[in-house]
Amino acid sequence: MKDAIDSAIELLASSVMTFRGRPVGTVAAMDPAGPVAANYHDCFVRDFVPSALVFMADGNHAIVRNFLLTILELRSQHIGVYGHELEPAMLPASFQVIHDPESGETISADFGDQAIGRVAPVDALMWWVILLGIYQRMSGDRALALESGVQRALRSILDLTLKEGFEVFPTLLVPDGSFMIDRRMGVYGHPLEIQALFYGMLITTLELLLDSHENQALIDLVTQRASSLRSYLRLFYWLDLRQLRTIHRYKTEEFGSGSINMLNIYPESIPEWVADWLPDRAGYLVGNLGPGRMDFRFFALGNLLSILFGITTREEAARIMLLYSDRWPDLVGEMPCKLVYPPVAGKEWMFMTGSDPKNVPLSYHNGGNWPVLLWAFTAAALKTGRGDLAQLALETAERTLPADQWPEYYDGKRGNLIGRRAHLNQIWTAAGYLMAHRLMEDESLLRFFPRDSDG
Repeated sequence: MKDAIDSAIELLASSVMTFRGRPVGTVAAMDPAGPVAANYHDCFVRDFVPSALVFMADGNHAIVRNFLLTILELRSQHIGVYGHELEPAMLPASFQVIHDPESGETISADFGDQAIGRVAPVDALMWWVILLGIYQRMSGDRALALESGVQRALRSILDLTLKEGFEVFPTLLVPDGSFMIDRRMGVYGHPLEIQALFYGMLITTLELLLDSHENQALIDLVTQRASSLRSYLRLFYWLDLRQLRTIHRYKTEEFGSGSINMLNIYPESIPEWVADWLPDRAGYLVGNLGPGRMDFRFFALGNLLSILFGITTREEAARIMLLYSDRWPDLVGEMPCKLVYPPVAGKEWMFMTGSDPKNVPLSYHNGGNWPVLLWAFTAAALKTGRGDLAQLALETAERTLPADQWPEYYDGKRGNLIGRRAHLNQIWTAAGYLMAHRLMEDESLLRFFPRDSDG
């Protein structure tokens, strides 16, 4: 175990990116086996989060402060097509430090226009706000959030995400490719991961916004939206056998305020696997929900963040961990944790992913295992009093993770094959492992994450 921790620490330290002498982030990967994809020299906002958590757990707050400010400064780099500019509140997905002998050291941001699918990173701005809140709690530095530029950024982010569109739901509508699942995977609409991040961001801004007359209307709106969002997710996204039986007997085409099946979910859309797979004592939040549509797949990060941020009730959180306990081979296997279960295959895979060769069944985002999820799994397990599951996951990971050179993801039903296109020395893989250890060593670190009003 000590050798594994030392290896991860060394990798994380060597990945630090500097700009004008200051550490500002970590590169995505340092693959010793071959050339790293061009954008893996970037520091990605979402990828940096587990690295930032480790740095702060170890008392290194400066790099996180530099990162937070660098992201804000880079907003000015976005150049949009006339009449189709991104909102000024949008933050970059990643940035890269460029060293040129003639022009010197420069920094360049990507707002999604260079990414797969050319989709703006909705999760980046949410992770940025959440990380700012964690930084404030862990460092004790309240001055950063109160800076005028940071306050303006917080208000503009809220103005963007709280805008009234054509929907009446408290959830946030986003396209495919706008978060960790950055390719076409049928998650357009209201994916659980975005809703969990949205909620975490909202309750974080209540702590960060200056309590002033100017902000009072916005604070009231955020408070109301966060409460409505949490209630909506608990009511409509929660699935256990009792709810499944209710859906199975749903009437459709109901009108008016007295309707039960308000989203017009068709019972015929229930996949065959779910009734036999879901244990009596367990439950989870479904992956997506919208008019006439319920995605019954289990998405790991959305469920784990929902536990961590207090979206789920204590009973629901415990039942999600029971699902992990009862379906360990499916959801964990030999490498924590499978990103989504079950994978889509056959014609469904062809139509849903566009025949994406990277997202074949049981690989990458279509049922692949991602060791970075170890930190979120550990945090959720500890919060629900299931330290035994956290320990088991950690022991499972470190049996092979260091020897495999910290792969990006794993393939196969058991998650025992290094991903066919996975980079080695993936930084967030090592950081996720280290953060899981930090949480096991000091459970009080959980208090620094966004928390619901129930504590």
